[in-house]
Amino acid sequence: MTSLIPGPLGRPDFRLNRPSALIAALPAMLGFIPEDSLVVVTLAGGLIEAILRRDLHDLDGTDCLAFEVLAEVLRPGPADAVIAVVISADIDEREAGDIIRRLAKHLERQGISLIAGHTVDRVGPQGWWRCYDGCGAGGPVDDPGCSPLTAAAVLAGRTVHRRREDLVALIAPSDTARTCALAVSLRRASQGQGEASVADRRAVNRVMRAACRTAEFRSLSNRELLAIARSLTVVRVRDTLCALAVGVLSDDVERLWLALSRLLPDPWRAEALVLLGFSAYVRGDGPLAGVALDAALTARPDHRLGQLLMSALHSGMRPGEIRALADTGFRLAHELGISLPPRQVRGVS
Repeated sequence: MTSLIPGPLGRPDFRLNRPSALIAALPAMLGFIPEDSLVVVTLAGGLIEAILRRDLHDLDGTDCLAFEVLAEVLRPGPADAVIAVVISADIDEREAGDIIRRLAKHLERQGISLIAGHTVDRVGPQGWWRCYDGCGAGGPVDDPGCSPLTAAAVLAGRTVHRRREDLVALIAPSDTARTCALAVSLRRASQGQGEASVADRRAVNRVMRAACRTAEFRSLSNRELLAIARSLTVVRVRDTLCALAVGVLSDDVERLWLALSRLLPDPWRAEALVLLGFSAYVRGDGPLAGVALDAALTARPDHRLGQLLMSALHSGMRPGEIRALADTGFRLAHELGISLPPRQVRGVS
């Protein structure tokens, strides 16, 4: 699995020239504590631009295709340099260093410089980092819990998970029997909804009411779930709902997308996952956005909006830039005669 997420804003108390501090900050930037991973921190103008992670088992063998893909993912972005970190307690220093050397060759072909490379057995106070090229540098890893970037993540309301699997579990199906029942109903032909604008307006209002119910911890009936699932497949409805990610009801709406992601069957689940991914993206939670979009494209590989958002995530596009997609939602709402909740000022840019 490869994930690339926008990096944090530059912080004066976070020094890139301290490997122990950089490695300790990786959980805050990724959203989980990486294990058996290659992590690439991209820099633009000396500031962290994005963070890419790849499972080490994806890099097995002599085939260089995986490294070529990694370098190509980074090429379209503004990165001019990278720092690579190999995390594993199971491979030796020589093998870990070879991974970084192979990456460096492909980065060079893309005009990107590797300015530092480190190997570490684990990301935590008991971890020990070393320079990948045998220069002799090394030392203990700082405590991730004391990293200024961890503090910033907590203040922003983000959770640092013990493992990536814990993040994936957030969107895992929660009620298999109910999901199967919904799948049977969704496969049946639905009744006509009448005039399109009226039906779309009713659908958007239905979602806002459902978000309020979810915020009050009130469950949705199967009838409500079916109506919402069908309406999300209407592009105009879905695109209008994107505007809610930047409004004052954004937290409530994101809870609804999360609930739908866990209850709806494939492929209808993909729509809720894409909206969850967009919501997480615009508030700066790249890890959740990446996991949600991965799941959405697994359910529906041809999902156009999902592909667009994943491409933006892979290029390191910042939340403030992708948030502009919500403007389309407000325009569509105006055309439909719907009054959406006002925009909420966010601190992430």
